[in-house]
Amino acid sequence: MAHDLSVCPGCGVQLPTLGLEPDPRANASGECRRLMNELSYYTLAHPDPAFIHQHLVDAYGAQHVRREAKSTIGAAFTLAGLYLAVERGFTGRQVQKIHMQMASKSKQWPRFEPPADGGPLTVADVLKVEPGAGRDQELMRWCASVWAAWSSEQGRVREMVDRFLE
Repeated sequence: MAHDLSVCPGCGVQLPTLGLEPDPRANASGECRRLMNELSYYTLAHPDPAFIHQHLVDAYGAQHVRREAKSTIGAAFTLAGLYLAVERGFTGRQVQKIHMQMASKSKQWPRFEPPADGGPLTVADVLKVEPGAGRDQELMRWCASVWAAWSSEQGRVREMVDRFLE
């Protein structure tokens, strides 16, 4: 028996159609957004003070950037978060602090061109792993996968963020 599939416009994940409304603000199918919400419950309840929820927000946000987005702050901040987490080893809490510094010092952000492919891993892959250390590691693998997909913009992201680290 064939099932209808919903294809997320942001990350491309194919999920059984549940009849959920797409989330145009997040450039996501309703089914993908439902998985984001499910993983959010896990990360927000996580007892680790490192605040891994920030990494979820950044990976999901960077994988769902809309090409025609009017605002550039979303892509700038999610990419900054991925750079800091993946390359610099920052915790989610540390990323939040840099985001606050960035927001207090600038209101203008560069436009970043989203890649044609947001990477092989999605929120669905993270949720396939049982809660605990394995899921937390898969979340970070997802972050690295999304960051790698943005390889053509990484130099510009590093320049943008490193100004705030000095």
